[in-house]
Amino acid sequence: MLDRPLVIVDLETTGGHITRDRITEIGLIAVDGERVERWSSLVNPGQPIPPFIEQITGISDRMVADAPPFAALADEVLERLSGRLFIAHNARFDYGFLKNEFRRVGLRFHADQLCTVKLSRALYPQHFKHNLDSLIARFGIDVPPGMRHRALGDAEAVRVFLEAAGRELGRDVVLAATHAQALSPDLPPGIDPDVADALPDVPGAYLFHADDDTLLYVGKSANLRSGVLAHFAASRGKGRMPRFNRPVARIDWHEAVGEFGAQLLQIRLIRQRAPLHNVHHVGGLVSFRLDTVDGGFLRPVPVSSDDVDFSRTESLYGVFRSSREASRALVQLADAYQLCQARLGLETLRAGRPCGGYGQGRCKGTCLGREPALHYNARLLKALGKLKLKSWPYPGAIDVIEADPVSGDSIAHRFDHWRLLGSFRPGEAVPVLAAPFDAEIYKLLLALFRKVPAETRIVAVEETAQSSPVVPGGGAAVSATASSTRRG
Repeated sequence: MLDRPLVIVDLETTGGHITRDRITEIGLIAVDGERVERWSSLVNPGQPIPPFIEQITGISDRMVADAPPFAALADEVLERLSGRLFIAHNARFDYGFLKNEFRRVGLRFHADQLCTVKLSRALYPQHFKHNLDSLIARFGIDVPPGMRHRALGDAEAVRVFLEAAGRELGRDVVLAATHAQALSPDLPPGIDPDVADALPDVPGAYLFHADDDTLLYVGKSANLRSGVLAHFAASRGKGRMPRFNRPVARIDWHEAVGEFGAQLLQIRLIRQRAPLHNVHHVGGLVSFRLDTVDGGFLRPVPVSSDDVDFSRTESLYGVFRSSREASRALVQLADAYQLCQARLGLETLRAGRPCGGYGQGRCKGTCLGREPALHYNARLLKALGKLKLKSWPYPGAIDVIEADPVSGDSIAHRFDHWRLLGSFRPGEAVPVLAAPFDAEIYKLLLALFRKVPAETRIVAVEETAQSSPVVPGGGAAVSATASSTRRG
C-alpha cells in the first residue's frame, strides 16, 4: 500500500470536545506490506454517552460498562502505534484524542501523521466532498451492516480507499501525495531529530541557543511542538518568524499549565536573559502626568517609574521605554490633534511668537492666545484618552488560576495593582515578591480582563487558600541538544 509501516486509526468518542470528551472505542489496522493486522476494543469512558452519540454509533453505556478504561489499554495501544505512520480520516481529531488520553496516564506519544481527508483533496481535487461517507459512495466500499461509525469498520473503509486510489491513480502518485502530506519537520542541522518527538504538545516558552550557548531568542506558544517547528517551517517560506544571525544549536523549553503562564514565562526569561533577537528594555519607564500651568493650560509632564509607582498612581498617560520615545509620541499627537508644540513643552513658549507647527496648520494658534484653555484642554484630553493607564479594577490582590483539563494540573499567578507577586501550585506557600511595574505584564493583564479563557479563573485573594515559594511562571525545564535530550 505505502512504503513504510503504518497504522490506520479510528476512534469513537462521547463527543467532539478534545479535552472534555473521552474515547469509547478504538480500531487499529496495522499494515506491513502485504501483512494486515486488525485490533479493536471498546473503552469505558468514565462518563455517560450522550443519546445522540449512541444513536450515531450504536455504542451504549451498557456496552462499555464492563470494558477496560483507557489506562488499562494504554501500554498495548502505544506499542501498536509506535514506529508507524499514523493514518486517520481527519487525523487531527483521532491523534488529539489519543495524545490527551496518553497524557492522562503519564505517557508521551508522537507519530508522523497522514490525514486521508487532506490526501483525498490532493488526489481528487475535482470532487467537492471528501468525508468518509462520500469516499464510501464514490469507491463503492462495502461496509458491513452496523459497522459504519464503529471504529474498526471506519478504519477498514479508509484502508480500502487507500488501495482503491492506488489502483486508480497509480501507486507512485499516491506515494508522492502521501509524502507531501506527511513531511517530517525540518530542524537545524545541529539539532537531534528526536527533538521533534520530545517537544510536548503543551503551552510553554522555548529558548534557542547558538553553538557557544549565546541565547538567540525566547518564544512562547500554546503548543510548544508546533510553536518551535513553525520557526523552521518559516525557513522554507511557510511563515513569518524572526531571522537569526547565527544557527540554532540547542533548544530548551519550559512547560506551563496554560497559555497565560507561557506568556509570563516568556516575559520573565526575556527580562532575565536578554536574548539577542527579542526586544527588551532595561531601566525605568516613562509616562506623562498632567500639570496646570499659566493661564489654566494643561501640560503633559514626563515622570519616571524610578520616581513614581506607576501601579498605584492615578491619571498617568502612556508607558514608554525612554524620554525620547515619549517625546515622539507627543509629536505624533500634536500633528493628529492640532496641539500646540509649545504648550506641550516640546519647544519654548515665547510671548507673541507662534510655535513651529502653527505656520504649517498643525496648531490652532493656542501659543498666540487665539484659543482658550478650556477648548485646548478638551482636545488634549481627547488625544491622551487612549494612552491613559487603567486603574486596578479590584480592591486588592487577585489570583489568575489556570487549569489543564487533560492532566488536571493547576497553577495560580498572583497580582496586585498590575504587579506580579509570584506563582504557586496547590499546597505551596504564596510567594510575595517586590516586583516593579512591568509594561508587558500590564498589557497582558488588560488582554486577559477583556477575554478570560475557558480554563482560567480570576479570583479575589480573600477567596483563595494560602498555599514553598516557586519561581514566577513555574514549569519544568527541558533541554535538547544535538547529542542528547534531557528532562529536568
